[in-house]
Amino acid sequence: MNKKIQSYSSFFLIPLFVIALVMAVPATAASDNAKTADQAEITVSDADFNQDVSGRVTDASTGEPLVGVTVMVRNTTTGVATDSDGMFELRIPEGGQELVVSYIGYVTQTIAIGSQTVFNISLQQDIAMLDDLVVVGYGVQRRSEITGSVGIVTPDELTPTSFNALQSLRGKVAGVQIFTNSGAPSGSNRVIIRGTGTINASTDPLYIVDGVAMEGGIQFLNPNDIASIEVLKDASATAIYGARGANGVILVSTTRGGTDGAVNVTYDNNFSLGRMAGRMDVMNAQEFMEVQRIGKANVPLWRPGFTDTSINYSLDPDLFDGSGNPLYDTDWQDAATRTAFSQDHNLRIQGGTERSSIGAVLNLTQREGIFLNNYMNRYSVKVTYDVQPREWLRMGTNMTYSRIDENHIEEGGGGQDVRRTIIEMAPILPITWPAGTERAGMYSNSTHARSLTLEGQSNPVHRLMEDTRLRERNNLFGNTYIAVQITPNLEFRTQLGLNNERYEERRYETRTLIATGGFPDGRAAYGSNQVFYWQNENFLTYQQDFENSRLTAVLGASWQERRFTSFFQEARGFPDDFFSFNNFGAGTRLFSPSSNAFEWTMNSYFNRITYSLADTYVFTFTSRLDGSSRFGADSKYGFFPSAGFAWNASNMDFFSDIDFIDLLRFRTSYGVTGNTEIGVFNSLATIGGGTTLIGGGRESTSFTTRLPNPELEWEKTYQFNIGTEVSMFNNAIDIELDYYYKFTKDLLLARPVPATTGFTTILDNIGAVSNQGIDMKITTQNIRTRDFFWTTTLNFNYNRNRVERLGAGGEDIFPGPNWVSGSQTILRVGEPVGNFYGFIREGTWSTAEAAQAAARGFLPGEAKRSLDRTIIGNGLPDWTGSFINSVNFKQFDFLLDFQFVLGADIMQQFLHTAEDRMALTNGLRTQLTNAWTESNQNTMYQRIRHQPLAGQNTQADSHWIVDGSYLRANLIQLGYTFDPSVVSRLGLASLRVTASVDNAFVLHSSDFKGHDPEATSWGGNIHAQNIFFYQYPRPRTFSLGARLQF
Repeated sequence: MNKKIQSYSSFFLIPLFVIALVMAVPATAASDNAKTADQAEITVSDADFNQDVSGRVTDASTGEPLVGVTVMVRNTTTGVATDSDGMFELRIPEGGQELVVSYIGYVTQTIAIGSQTVFNISLQQDIAMLDDLVVVGYGVQRRSEITGSVGIVTPDELTPTSFNALQSLRGKVAGVQIFTNSGAPSGSNRVIIRGTGTINASTDPLYIVDGVAMEGGIQFLNPNDIASIEVLKDASATAIYGARGANGVILVSTTRGGTDGAVNVTYDNNFSLGRMAGRMDVMNAQEFMEVQRIGKANVPLWRPGFTDTSINYSLDPDLFDGSGNPLYDTDWQDAATRTAFSQDHNLRIQGGTERSSIGAVLNLTQREGIFLNNYMNRYSVKVTYDVQPREWLRMGTNMTYSRIDENHIEEGGGGQDVRRTIIEMAPILPITWPAGTERAGMYSNSTHARSLTLEGQSNPVHRLMEDTRLRERNNLFGNTYIAVQITPNLEFRTQLGLNNERYEERRYETRTLIATGGFPDGRAAYGSNQVFYWQNENFLTYQQDFENSRLTAVLGASWQERRFTSFFQEARGFPDDFFSFNNFGAGTRLFSPSSNAFEWTMNSYFNRITYSLADTYVFTFTSRLDGSSRFGADSKYGFFPSAGFAWNASNMDFFSDIDFIDLLRFRTSYGVTGNTEIGVFNSLATIGGGTTLIGGGRESTSFTTRLPNPELEWEKTYQFNIGTEVSMFNNAIDIELDYYYKFTKDLLLARPVPATTGFTTILDNIGAVSNQGIDMKITTQNIRTRDFFWTTTLNFNYNRNRVERLGAGGEDIFPGPNWVSGSQTILRVGEPVGNFYGFIREGTWSTAEAAQAAARGFLPGEAKRSLDRTIIGNGLPDWTGSFINSVNFKQFDFLLDFQFVLGADIMQQFLHTAEDRMALTNGLRTQLTNAWTESNQNTMYQRIRHQPLAGQNTQADSHWIVDGSYLRANLIQLGYTFDPSVVSRLGLASLRVTASVDNAFVLHSSDFKGHDPEATSWGGNIHAQNIFFYQYPRPRTFSLGARLQF
């Protein structure tokens, strides 16, 4: 093992470290305020209090009382929350001098107490305030000085019941599409910001967590620990990240320690039950046997001379009674799934002052999948510490350790995994054979039906219980910084970030399984990956306020390195299942191990200059010079500039007479960003190896397998953006609207080369794709009264994608997935990415068309298709968005979150097996009820037959394509916040409880026959969006949760 890669033995010391730090919090807070230990303790003695105060907190604009406002005595743990009338009463401890009044969405106030005993406090709304600070690359900016397109998500907007941080972001930012690839507990997501801008590289955005770049997403993060998420969408916002910013940037800030002098403890829990939300309509045992009988009777149509057209039920007395009726009717969707229980516990401790703060977060999450024996457990601990030992010096650290254990199920694009077999397994089979039968106690499989010719399959319950796939993922992530205030206007900051991850998987398939790889003799496998990533960034920030203007400049350098190693070992042929994956030597066939290792490095130089004139005109200039080891020797460095301009029109003098407009500003930007995610060695020649006979002996040989391209470089995106922000009627209506145009060129494609080179192609930068569209967000405060507050937010994006170039000849490209028979997608100049490719199904051949059918090699009852393949649909949506309503009535709150997709198609790839391969497996009920018969010839459904398909029948056609638009009730939640006077008797500062339903319902086309119209079956394949083979269904989840603050 590489010595530079950290050992994981130190991980187990972290919980002890956290406990020590948590215990030290009160002492830290007390020492910073020069208090004695006795003064720092929380007691109920009246001697510690010297003054009673009371008051009322109202909205400064409406005069309405505010419920749940936090009123704290500064630098103490004493505080209350306002009641339903906005009133509070508080006893001031000895030494208390100031009140801190805070409320989400309002400006925090600090008020001197003095001798005053009654306070009437008016809070100003902080909604869409221009002077809010927004996290951007390498610092923060005033909202009034942002010239780019930035989507901002606060913790209150994140879905509280979500395990996955990306799932909680769904529908919150216009232009950000988050697709669920799987409903499994640790299921992955695919994120696209403003359309697909590549063909062979990754579409994933760049994730920055507390300043550290992350590869592979942020699934390991605890959503309860997120303080804010900013999504950078245009070039003015993303160019500071240069060659890694073309797909957009998602900035995640996590919570830090406290600064109010008190120790704040928050405990969140959530308990949920989930069930399969969408069932596929499959045949029962009687219907399955009817298809078997019809299929057997029709065999002579395809096999002339075949006479054995009846089913010999006597071969299977354990399956049929004397009359041929099935003894079992197993619903495999029910048998293989369950009501899944999940729980989530999160404890956050924060303490300290503005000079020294500390925080710790502990998380335990246990989630069952809806499939049997599928589960995921996550354990994480995080520690933060920030200190300012001198006025000119600040430093801090943030370290998170997480571990995820799971038993997952196979989720490939094809094959006999349980997602498929719950639909195709014969319902006439029992889960296990009962006592008194030949195979008593054994799991059934399809080969046990002797009277039928079925495809070999293990039943899904058997596979779930005896195909063990244990994964363990350990992650150590952190960031340490030092900031030096060189002058009042100039700060230097250096920070070191790391992400160290180890992944292991242990698998064992028992000897009785009908394995997908054709080895029913036991199979053990072990695989591991190790990733070590570090980055060091150093930058200067200069800020200067002039008489009528403001200048902010950032100048810095960055170094990054990522190392990856992997190992895989497999063994088969076990005499029994005793050792499982614990003794590979017990297998009779031990395969040669394989391993892999690579690394890449980057170094970069960046700057950003922002100039604001009279708080009205803002100019931003950003650039980054990136060097990467991924690219050719002649193209190591790339330069990525951008420029932006904003006009805060509502600050103009003539706007003072326009009362109904609170804010009006316009933004525009143009710039260049890059995409480095093209693989590590694509610019280099690759070497293959083998053996050959020389002089009668076998010798090792090596040979070139790919031509090098020293000029290979990054894909570059040129983006123009123009937008506006409007706030009207005292912030009752807020509108953000952006138009963008993205042109991405130098896409990596295979370019033909002369045959004299010994090769046919070389990888080169020759393709181009464009995206243009609209992002819009509308927020309205529909009702604002004392007891009732209702807001509505509408997010939507329209995007139009187009392939602009595919090399000099512009020939069509067929990128896959290549399942069954050839590619089922096509890339064509002038068309969007994601086009489905196949035949047009015109219906079925009728008996009147027997001669025409015969000329084409078909019989009446078979599908009538076009002669040639063509574009038959597209999987990318035109419109995506969300519609969210939030209502507060006294102490109740209600959230209704809808998400919608319009204009996408779905390819139901599963129809190849569930509908067209009749009698070999079970399938959809439509293959019986809608099938072609002599009396039902005007149908799209083929005649029932009993043999494998061939030719066009294995190809995609338009019958597989349906409208993929849908409306989903993503979250319905009801909450209640208890009156402070009640919870204070329990020793709590606040208590809130919630009940929610996740994925309550989905409205979609009745032609869609799958589980859920969102998830793709092909993971991160950018060309397979909305191609559905079989899915891990997304569950419908009912949850109860609580938040307790001490």
